[in-house]
Amino acid sequence: MTIFTKATCLAAFLSAGLAGAALAETTIRIGTVLAPDDPMGQGLDKFAAEVAEATGGEVTIEVFHNSQLGDTTEMLDQARAGAGVGTVTDVARLSEFVPSLAIMSAPFLFDTYEDADKFALSDAYLGWGDELAEEAGLVMLASNWYQGARHALTQKPVSRPADLAGVRMRTIGAPVWIETIRAMGAEPTPIAWGEVYSALQLGTIDAAEAQPTAIKGAKLYEVIKHVTKTGHIQLVTALVISADSWNELSDKHKKIVRDLAVENGRYASNLTIELGDKALADVAASGVTISEVDLAPFKAAVQSVYDDLNLTAEAQLVRDVLAK
Repeated sequence: MTIFTKATCLAAFLSAGLAGAALAETTIRIGTVLAPDDPMGQGLDKFAAEVAEATGGEVTIEVFHNSQLGDTTEMLDQARAGAGVGTVTDVARLSEFVPSLAIMSAPFLFDTYEDADKFALSDAYLGWGDELAEEAGLVMLASNWYQGARHALTQKPVSRPADLAGVRMRTIGAPVWIETIRAMGAEPTPIAWGEVYSALQLGTIDAAEAQPTAIKGAKLYEVIKHVTKTGHIQLVTALVISADSWNELSDKHKKIVRDLAVENGRYASNLTIELGDKALADVAASGVTISEVDLAPFKAAVQSVYDDLNLTAEAQLVRDVLAK
């Protein structure tokens, strides 16, 4: 074999090897509308570091906070279009593609985070996840990223659903959220999370609903006067990426990424629980009135949501899985 031929073969071998290495490397950008110090932000940063270590740098997660990649809906659209993008999203947004997923955001259904975590790993729920990948090109890595109980943020005291009559309340733009807020007595007004502060400040909306860590993180205590602890929805969210990005991963890396997504979902969720009470105390210290309320009238008011959205069978499935 001539020197030229040997050199050519060596170059071809190295080229093939480098190409193989390049194909093995995958970068996924994960965006969130929340601040870096929010429990979800901290969980994502930890997830990214552990994925890099566990895969020897062959899978890279880049995290973007504070809506740097757009609103949640925009990031989901990017992922569906095949971009290497993911986000943490309330599962109800995904019910557009798999209607049964709306049950994760149904009102007054899950009593604790542990209940939601258990159901998110059930065969029924994971089956809906398979449907989502087929219908929308989105893969849920884990659906146990708990952001806390949602409370009513208003400019006037609220003690019963009638007190919300005529109140324009920002909520998430998914049917189960919209119908829940409507059933509670308010006028649901879906707008992007990044616009909530200014909308409250300018009076474009009268109220909002959010979990304690987000109230503090977005400084909404500066533009509202009352927090009523309705806890009407437990905000259990999912870490979602594009199916195209998922399919780039080897089976080994898929297991690593999914296991770490579940593990860090629990880490972020425990932070949510740990920091929630402190966040609410800080909000109270700013001058906002924090009120307990009789939940019975609110629970009665939202029962119609299950019938209206055809979620009675899914609600029973949740009770069966949780043996309640």
